[in-house]
Amino acid sequence: MNILNLFKVSLRAVASNKMRSFLSMLGIIIGVAAVIIMMAIGQGSKESIRKELSTMGTNLLTIRPGADMRGGVRQDPSAMQTLKMADYERIMREKKFVTKVSPEVTSSGQVIYGNNNTNTSMYGESTDYLSIKQWDVEKGECFTDEDIKKAAKVVVVGATVVKELFGENADPIGKTVRFKSIPMRIIGVLKSKGYNSWGMDQDNVMIAPYTTVMKRLAAQTWFSSIVCSAVTEELSDAAIEELTQILRDNHKLKEEAADDFTIRSQAEMMETMSSTMDTVTIILVVAAAFSLLVAGIGIMNIMLVSVTERTKEIGLRMAVGATGPVISLQFLIESVLISLTGGLLGILVGFIASEWAVPAFGMPSSVPAWSVYVSFFVCVCIGVLFGYIPAQKAANMDPIEAIRHE
Repeated sequence: MNILNLFKVSLRAVASNKMRSFLSMLGIIIGVAAVIIMMAIGQGSKESIRKELSTMGTNLLTIRPGADMRGGVRQDPSAMQTLKMADYERIMREKKFVTKVSPEVTSSGQVIYGNNNTNTSMYGESTDYLSIKQWDVEKGECFTDEDIKKAAKVVVVGATVVKELFGENADPIGKTVRFKSIPMRIIGVLKSKGYNSWGMDQDNVMIAPYTTVMKRLAAQTWFSSIVCSAVTEELSDAAIEELTQILRDNHKLKEEAADDFTIRSQAEMMETMSSTMDTVTIILVVAAAFSLLVAGIGIMNIMLVSVTERTKEIGLRMAVGATGPVISLQFLIESVLISLTGGLLGILVGFIASEWAVPAFGMPSSVPAWSVYVSFFVCVCIGVLFGYIPAQKAANMDPIEAIRHE
C-alpha cells in the first residue's frame, strides 16, 4: 500500500470520529496558541522597551556615584558625594568623545499653586539636558546659561504638572508655583511623553537650573549623577574609557583602587533589559508548553482507544497482506494528522489573539515569525512521539487473535 492510500485511509478514520478527533486537537490548539501568545507578549515587551530607551538617545551615558565601602558597610549610591562640580568642569574641558554634558541633582516634593497641589520630581540640569534626553519644549522656552549662573528660580514643567495645578489645556507660562516653599516661575512646558513601560508618568516632572536645585532646594554641593551624550553610539565605549580616566584622575584614585563611580551606557541598559525579557519569555513559554505535553498524552490515549476499537479491522488488513510497518505507519499518520491540524488551528488562534486581543488589554505584542515554524515542528514531533506507542501496539498484533476479537 502506498503512502497516498495510507493517507486517505487515515483521513477517513479521523473524519469518522469528528468529535473525538476535535477534543484531541483541542489540547494542541490551546497549547500552541498559549505558546505563541506568550512569545508575542515577550517579543512585544522587549521591542517596546528598546524603542522607549532609544528615544532617550542610544548614545546616552549616565555617571552615578559608585558602591563605596565604609567600615565594611556598602553605602547607598544615592547618598554618596563623589561627583562634584570639579568633575563636571573637567569633563567639559577635556571631553573628546562626548558632545553634551549635564550634571543632575534631584529632589522630590509637593508643588503648590493657589489651592491646588501635586507631588512631583524636580530635576536640576544644565541647558544640554533636553538635547541629551531628546525632550522638546512645547510652549515657552528653556532656561539659559545665564539662569544657571544666577541660580534663577525658573522652571520648565511637564504636562501632568500643568494639568494638576492649572487644569487641562491651561497656559502656565509666567505663573509662579512653590516647591518646598521656594517660588519658581514657569518659563516653559515640555512636550508630553506619556507613561513609560514601567508605568511611570514621564510628564510628572519639573526641570530647573542645577545651581538652583543645589543651592535653593537640596542645599548640597554634589551631584546625584552626570548624564552625557557620546559622539556616536559606536564611540560609547571610547567615551566611557575617556570619562573613567578623567574621573579617576580627578578623584586621585590609585591604580589598584576601585572606581568610586559607575558609568552605564544606553546600549548596556538595552542589553540588560532584553536579557531580562528573554528570561521572562522563556519562563512563560515553558509554562505554556506543559499544556502541549498534556495534549500529547491525550492524543496517545485516544490513539490507544482507537487501536483497541479497530482490532478486528487491523487483523483483517494483516490477513490480506498488510505488514506490521504499514499498519504502524497508518496509525502514525493519523496521530500526526490530529496533532498537525490542531497545531495549525492553534497557530491561527494564537496569531489572532496576539494581533487583536492582547493589544486590547494594553499589552505590547509582536509575533516572531520563527515561533510559527517552531510550533509547526513541535506539533509534528508530538504526533510522531505520542503516536508511536499506539502504532507499535497495532503493528505487533497477532492477525488470528485480532480477527477473533469481539
